[in-house]
Amino acid sequence: MKQKHKKHADIARPDLGNFARNEWAILGTNCGAIKKLAFQLSEALSPKWKVAYVDADHKSADEEEAHGKDPNTALAHGAAMEYTDKITFHRFDFAEKLNAFQHRPIFNSMDAVLVNGNHFTAQSQIVVIDPKKEDSLKRKLDRLTDVQLILLTEGVTEVPEFLWEHLAKPDSIGSQSPVTNHQSPVCQLADFQKIKSFFEQKLEAARPPLNGLVLVGGKSRRMGTDKAMLEYHGKPQQDVMMQLLHRFCEKTYLSCRPDQAGELAYTHEVLPDTFLGLGPMGAILTAFRQAPDSAWLVVACDLPLLDEDAIRFLVENRNPSAMATAFRSPVNEFPEPLVAIWEPKSYPVLLQFLAQGYSCPRKALINSPVHLIDAPNPDALMNVNTPEDVEVVLKKLGLLVGK
Repeated sequence: MKQKHKKHADIARPDLGNFARNEWAILGTNCGAIKKLAFQLSEALSPKWKVAYVDADHKSADEEEAHGKDPNTALAHGAAMEYTDKITFHRFDFAEKLNAFQHRPIFNSMDAVLVNGNHFTAQSQIVVIDPKKEDSLKRKLDRLTDVQLILLTEGVTEVPEFLWEHLAKPDSIGSQSPVTNHQSPVCQLADFQKIKSFFEQKLEAARPPLNGLVLVGGKSRRMGTDKAMLEYHGKPQQDVMMQLLHRFCEKTYLSCRPDQAGELAYTHEVLPDTFLGLGPMGAILTAFRQAPDSAWLVVACDLPLLDEDAIRFLVENRNPSAMATAFRSPVNEFPEPLVAIWEPKSYPVLLQFLAQGYSCPRKALINSPVHLIDAPNPDALMNVNTPEDVEVVLKKLGLLVGK
């Protein structure tokens, strides 16, 4: 049998919708009611999560035409894009229509995107049962691919039969949908606390799983011997770090150069670099290429004083809403990229920095919204690069006297 030709590499693809990982289109009622609910949810969820709202401008055609001809706008003079610093917020106006591939980088930092389903589609849906808009909802049934919540307007007590019939069709909704299993939550639109709880539970459940990555791919030129194989605790440092991260992570890997992989694979699960010549940046990008929907706890192998207390403190203070959670360096107060939790939203950001000619993960952290914390014991962040550093650490561990 002739094999089908593949037009692209077989790589793991992030679980993204039209705008972001977690997005809900609200439809079934008028645009004013949708916007009101979206604003309520934004205000309620924003203390913990970053929320975006997507809608269409409801100006009349005459108003839109007038704006396009406004001599005070750059777009009216042939510009393709206009950026305006509004002091308290920032606005980009594009002349060109955007699609999902342009939307996703813009919404990448968002934890939840609420969408006016009367104008746009989204991966999941919230359906409002409004008798005044029943005919409109019937025309939009093809947009209902993953209904996760049904809201009843005032005076409505039942979900209409046409909606249940549509959602029960195997070809119109995924087999894993709660609606198909007759478990979809149904509540009154006026019961905001239940609606808020629904979104809180969804966002908590969407917290990315945590994998571990121990970096052993360096050449150890200043040390003169492989730093990953030095012993401070009775076994090679790479083994100590792997066992440490294994206590906190679902899966843990040794990040290495391709030429190291064969030997290391006998004792550990390895992740050879596929982004070559980029140092730690290449290791982190390789990890995300392997599992783009996981967060990665990245640790260098040359941290012999890093202990369980420090890692537990980092994990307990993790902020999945940030691009990363990292310790603040006690030396220069910059983020420590190699004792940090990198969230999935950092993957496209790192690629963007690489595209601009930067391969330093610390630079990406410095110039991005990250969550910085201070290590309870600053010595835990001391890395060892030279034989002299080894002596200092051995003294701190009480393994070297005098000298």
